[in-house]
Amino acid sequence: MYYLAIAIPGIRRLRIPLSRDQLFMLIAAFNELMLAVEIYLAHSISGTIVFNEWIPIIFGPIAAFLLGVAGLISLRNRLLAVWIAVPTLLVSIGIGLLGVLFHLNRAFQPFASAGERINVPLAIWAPPLLGPLTFALVGLIGLSAIWRETPVDSGTLSLTGNYRLQLPYSKTRGYLFLVSMGMLATLISSVLDHARTNFSNPWLWVPTAAGLLGTVVALFLGFYEKPTRADIWIYLGAMLAIILVAVLGVGLHIQTNLGRENAIIGERFIRGAPILAPLLFGDIATLGLLALLDPNEPIKT
Repeated sequence: MYYLAIAIPGIRRLRIPLSRDQLFMLIAAFNELMLAVEIYLAHSISGTIVFNEWIPIIFGPIAAFLLGVAGLISLRNRLLAVWIAVPTLLVSIGIGLLGVLFHLNRAFQPFASAGERINVPLAIWAPPLLGPLTFALVGLIGLSAIWRETPVDSGTLSLTGNYRLQLPYSKTRGYLFLVSMGMLATLISSVLDHARTNFSNPWLWVPTAAGLLGTVVALFLGFYEKPTRADIWIYLGAMLAIILVAVLGVGLHIQTNLGRENAIIGERFIRGAPILAPLLFGDIATLGLLALLDPNEPIKT
């Protein structure tokens, strides 16, 4: 089902040179690269990046290149694209889960004495608990994109050879569920990050409301088997609003780091409000918009 054409019928006349799955794969590649950059900046705060912190930093650019190649060749040689992308995406998921384990160990001190293992203030000030899960989410999005759904809207994904994976919902709805999941993870990370300031600035409630809106709207649209035009327009409006909130967040983070004197001090931009963090809302919302594109794609060998 071509969701965007339900909302805007004239969009069918627009020809996009890349398929929806290709766009998802290329966005996944871009995310791998930007995650490496963001993690490098975040881990630079300590002044020393230890061995295990280099893993995602080195993996990100490599994964970005491999996924970019897979996305570009996926229409002409899907099998080769699958063999390139799937191992890369599985490693991305593994790195995400491993990163969560490292962060949990820093936050909850499992080997400390009984009364000191769980500490809420420490969890707030520790490395972001859900941050590494972004690698896992990118992996899931990439896996969804690289496997063709045949026939369209059937929920049947063609793996390799004669192997098939039957989903209980269409691929489009699966994308919407992933968007909702990504928005929820971003929301939780944002709340934990802003809790360090006790939400003293009223502007900090804006991304909280936007993240909650995006989570709920994407989830409900995913539940609808046959959404109406109004349903899709509500979803469209929410995703576009979240992108605006993301851009606004970048501006506010930059202004915070500049301070009252509007001075560019490198240390503030490293240890202060993370400039790239608000863009994650916009990134997930962009994926949400791409999910509405035509699920059909030309079949080439």
